[in-house]
Formats: sequence, C-alpha cells, structure tokens
Amino acid sequence: MKIEKTPLSGLLLIEPRCFRDERGFFLESFQCARYQEAGIVDNFVQDNHSRSVKGILRGLHFQVLRPQAQVVTVMHGHIFDVAVDLRPGSPTFGRWFGAELSEEGPRQLYMAPGFAHGFCVLSDVADIHYKASRYYDHADEGGVLWNDPDIGIHWPVDAPKISPRDQAYPVLRELGRERLPHKL
Repeated sequence: MKIEKTPLSGLLLIEPRCFRDERGFFLESFQCARYQEAGIVDNFVQDNHSRSVKGILRGLHFQVLRPQAQVVTVMHGHIFDVAVDLRPGSPTFGRWFGAELSEEGPRQLYMAPGFAHGFCVLSDVADIHYKASRYYDHADEGGVLWNDPDIGIHWPVDAPKISPRDQAYPVLRELGRERLPHKL
C-alpha cells in the first residue's frame, strides 16, 4: 500500500496493492491493521454505495454535529473527487483538494472528520464506495455550494447536472461556526 500526503492535513491519497493477471484483479480495499499502521485510526461503522451517470455532480456534503471520516473508492468508472477542509481552526480551512479516482488506479481518498465531500462523474457510469466512521444522519446533513467562488474548485465538467438540494446550499462565508462540522 502506498500513502501520499496531500497539501491538506487530514487528507490522504491511498494506493492499495492490486494483484492483476489474465483473470482480472484482486484488491484489499480495506484492512484495518494496515490502515492503522498508515495513521488512519478511525473506527469505520458504515459502508455506502452510490451510482451516478456521466456529468452528475454531487456535493459538497458533510455531517455537522457528527463529522465522518471517509475512505472513498471507485468500484467502476472514473470520477473527479473533491474534499474541502471545513475544520474550524485548521490552517487549510476553506481550501480544497481534488483527484481523479477510477477503477483503473486503484486509488482511494481518505478524509478525516470535518471535510465536505463532492465528486463529478467523468465516465458513462460510476459506482462509488464510501467507508464512513459515523452513521449517516439525514437531520445532521450540511452542505456548501459546489461552485462557491471563494473556494474556487476547478471542476473538469462544463455543465454538470446537479440536484436542486445541492444547488441551494449556501457559500462557505454564509455558514456560521455552528453550521460547520464540529463534534457534540
């Protein structure tokens, strides 16, 4: 397994070992002891799977009172994955990092609790697997506008398809501290 630090603390690119031959491949997408050795000590309690089609943009989502650490893996397809640091007091607060993830990599993105997450689909279809350290709670959901000019994400799509909910999120400067990710 190869771990690459990103410019944002609490955010890692992971390249798990992948064994390929004429039959296909085998990949351990998560192994607790190995990830703990790499410094990822979160207790993951929920796995999620989403499917989206080309041009869809989802995000930027987070949990407010129960922030989640996440490990994002693309099982099929190709996406541009983005994390925005929303941790109050972080030296990289409001900064973003993006990376292409695909089934070909394979690469994963690890986010510590306190990041907003979003992605856009670059292939015809993409299946994304999320490992989360806290249970999803619809009542605890938060979001930041996907194209907030102060954050300045360079999305690699011209006219993404976005849900009405994601289009209605506020920009970061409109969020008070109580609406940013923080622990109870």
